[in-house]
Amino acid sequence: MNFNQYHQTIMSKSIWNKTIVFLLFFIFAFAKGNAQILEPVKWTSKIEKKSGNNAVLIFDGTIEKDWHMYSQFTPDGGPLALEITFKNQKGNFELVGKAKEGKTRTAFNDVFGVNETFFEGKAHIEQEIKIINPNLKTVDVDFDFQVCKEVCINSNKKFSIAIPSTFKMDAIASVTESKKDETKVEGLAVDTVAKSAAVDTTKAEVHTAPAGISAQEEIPAPTPTRSLWSIFFVAFISGFAALLTPCVFPMIPMTVSFFTKQSKSRAKGIRNAIFYGFSIIAIYVILGLIVTKVFGADALNALSTDVWFNLIFFVILIIFATSFLGAFEIMLPNSWANKADQQADRGGIIGILFMALALAIVSFSCTGPIVGTLLVEAASNGGIAPIIGMLGFSLALALPFMLFAMFPGWLNSLPKSGGWLNTVKVVLGFLELALAFKFLSNADLVLQLHFLEREVFIAIWIAIFAALTLYLFGKITLPHDSPLHHISVGRLYLGLLTLVFTVYLIPGLWGAPLKLISAFPPPPQYSESPFGVGGSANSNVSAESIKGLPDGAELGPHGIMVFHDYEDGLAYAKSINKPIMLDFTGYACVNCRKMENNVWSEPTILPILKNEVVLISLYVDDKRELPVEEQFVTKSGDKIITVGDKWTDFMISKYKTNTQPLYIITDLEGKNLNSSKPTISYVSADEYLHWLKEGIGNFK
Repeated sequence: MNFNQYHQTIMSKSIWNKTIVFLLFFIFAFAKGNAQILEPVKWTSKIEKKSGNNAVLIFDGTIEKDWHMYSQFTPDGGPLALEITFKNQKGNFELVGKAKEGKTRTAFNDVFGVNETFFEGKAHIEQEIKIINPNLKTVDVDFDFQVCKEVCINSNKKFSIAIPSTFKMDAIASVTESKKDETKVEGLAVDTVAKSAAVDTTKAEVHTAPAGISAQEEIPAPTPTRSLWSIFFVAFISGFAALLTPCVFPMIPMTVSFFTKQSKSRAKGIRNAIFYGFSIIAIYVILGLIVTKVFGADALNALSTDVWFNLIFFVILIIFATSFLGAFEIMLPNSWANKADQQADRGGIIGILFMALALAIVSFSCTGPIVGTLLVEAASNGGIAPIIGMLGFSLALALPFMLFAMFPGWLNSLPKSGGWLNTVKVVLGFLELALAFKFLSNADLVLQLHFLEREVFIAIWIAIFAALTLYLFGKITLPHDSPLHHISVGRLYLGLLTLVFTVYLIPGLWGAPLKLISAFPPPPQYSESPFGVGGSANSNVSAESIKGLPDGAELGPHGIMVFHDYEDGLAYAKSINKPIMLDFTGYACVNCRKMENNVWSEPTILPILKNEVVLISLYVDDKRELPVEEQFVTKSGDKIITVGDKWTDFMISKYKTNTQPLYIITDLEGKNLNSSKPTISYVSADEYLHWLKEGIGNFK
């Protein structure tokens, strides 16, 4: 039975001649099947008066425990964010700013390599509008969203919020309605859920909660706690790197000697040096505060997906890298350094503070590019990340001044200044050059230009780190390098390390996952070929299998042949007499990707998926519109417009569930082959293998 025949014949057989026992069993089974349609978010909506012709639409969602719903500010490159569509906006009302959200939480997703922002417990969203049509009766709004736990549910919520009859264009009357009217407005939202949950769930963007995150107490603003620690650590290491540049390193013994020799006592010298260190920290933290204040904590996170934001930072990092490589120096005006130095001569606390400021200004040609890069990275994370970044950087920069003042004997162990300081600077330049292309890639992903696809990005990194390797081995010299007669052992080891990293990158051109840098290049699907430059990500995939695929098929994860249309897959399965494995999935479903990466790749499972079943992967979030003649309206009145709508309707009406991933093994008539577990979702490899063997065994 094909898909169309299924819809024509479902529920057509009469059961009037069945026994009472069978009837009760059927009713129980039907109720149990329908109970699998999950609805983790319950919505209410209302409209409230503001000033003039303005009003505020308010949406409140109650989210069941352990479920997560993704925010509209979740960045690109990860799960797709909440989408809000105002259906009847044109000629009726104008939006005043962007929709505002209540309390959310942000956490790092190691699969997508981004910070995901999501709601837990409850979702509160407000949108201010300005009414321009005095005859407007309702405001129609669609929410496309997804909630996830171990499985994900695509949902579409339709709101039709009535404009109170007391509304006037010259002044919006209060929307303090009677109990009856309030129930009518808010009740409409609740009733709509029941109608739309069964089918409209596919009209959502796919979001997936990071594994292991449970519902916790919400906080006032997105707080990427895990990423803040990583930002601090990277900034701290960067501070030590800046310390080893030609602009800073020679200053250590001079500055420490000044405090220890010019102070009246050793104790006072130590106190002055410590205050000097804290002054350095204060200067850079204030810089982080300014960046946060100028952009705003939440705006920084939103900017991270902005095309111009990423393009500008790409150019900035290219300039910084070029400076570090020796093309030119980035320096602040000399007058700034002179004025700071004059103030430093005053002595006392104020003098020490200006000494720290003078160091920051004089060393800017070396520290500026590093500080700029840190602020760029921190700004893309949002929140207080710029402050944390500057704290880590300045702490590493200030510690040596304080420690050497306390233990002046350590100065004798410092290496002498020399050409190695410029080598540190050049290495940092190569690293900044590589990082710059991450921001260019972000812009390309947002615009979907496919200009900087995965293979191109990896090839650029291979070229950059290969050049760095040659530089460290002394095969390339740059403008400010000293004559090199031999390389040190430390430089040799660093060169070998970069060589190993360069070789590690090369298989990425052929589809290797490159897990060490998974957060940097575009995702595997954003590539010239899912199987890399060579045409195959798996040695078991032959050239014949790539070129001779049947109509409607393509090579999916791990070289498995996959169909994305049920009819095409069914026809092929009948032609070769093999069972079908249905895979209801989503483009940005984390648990779907985890099953594909960790379970499908198992040596005991992969051959089965390649040789013993016909895989049909149906994407419930596929936004491509169906041809007009294939669009239809369900019995409940829901419109099936997109490909994703079609597969979600199939999944819900046939299998009585709306979660992904969902796997079913069927025969050529569409009947389930697994008796113990007709469907299976996010499970272990052992359980999945047992389920596969049972279904295939029943087909044979």
